[in-house]
Amino acid sequence: MAEPTPRRNEPRLRPAPLLFEPAEAAADPEHFFDLESIDDPRALLERSTELTHAFRAAADRAMEFQAIAAAQLADPRRFDRLTAVDIAERAEWTEDYAKKMVEFGRDLLRGEPAD
Repeated sequence: MAEPTPRRNEPRLRPAPLLFEPAEAAADPEHFFDLESIDDPRALLERSTELTHAFRAAADRAMEFQAIAAAQLADPRRFDRLTAVDIAERAEWTEDYAKKMVEFGRDLLRGEPAD
């Protein structure tokens, strides 16, 4: 089973694999990672929990990359740097959230732990 995303000082464990679904299966609203075909409730709980952890870990990791990208785009050393307003518009964030993400990204780039 996958583990939640660890903090910076803990080793990162790999989440359960998110198996790609064929296009025809993805088009079926009742189909979701083949969970509907699992009859045993214990197995269903185990696999759905693995997927939950995997999705959370993927979302956390993607957010870290968003923050790093925002910090890089806002870097004052860039001749084409973007303002917090520009970043917010591109990412569909508020300006305040963009500012926080830029700071978070700067912390990540400096190697500071995420709290």
